[in-house]
Amino acid sequence: MRAVPAILMSALALAACDQLQQRQTEQPAKAPAAPAAAPTAPAQPTAVAQPGTTPMNKRVAVLGFLNKRNGIARDLTLRPGQAIRIKDAIVRLRACETTPPWEFDRLTGAFVQLDVQQPGGGWRRVFSGWLYKESPSLNVVEHPVYDVWPKSCTMSFPAAPDMPDPPAETSDSSSASNRAAKRSASDSNPT
Repeated sequence: MRAVPAILMSALALAACDQLQQRQTEQPAKAPAAPAAAPTAPAQPTAVAQPGTTPMNKRVAVLGFLNKRNGIARDLTLRPGQAIRIKDAIVRLRACETTPPWEFDRLTGAFVQLDVQQPGGGWRRVFSGWLYKESPSLNVVEHPVYDVWPKSCTMSFPAAPDMPDPPAETSDSSSASNRAAKRSASDSNPT
């Protein structure tokens, strides 16, 4: 009875090997690898920005940083991709964004990561996510000693889109006011 599962497992393993070998033979041969060169930085994903919008690496964010242990607060000015170490904490800014001026709901957000050094010497990420200036309760840094919040994100926008004109007074509303005026005139003049 125990031999049946072992036979099934070996059959599945052989089938998987056959599929892998078939995929490798279907792929075209790769060019020989180039000689090893100096290590390069990993490719960063690039977001396609609208024309006229500030590219992510040119934006500047101001973050507030509070050490609750001693009550010292300071402003950190960072570009996306930069990090700053403050004693046993590292604050990284990954991105920042502000809504365009023509939108009604104004939001300023920053994608922040906070790493804190542990007593053993290692580092632990205690927060990674978006923080919003206008809605701090949406996402908060829950740490007993440090607090981080966005203050601003400097960026530019393309020209404002053409906004539609407000709707003109429709004939329905004007006819309703005309009917009301006629009723009041007929009420005052008995025939």
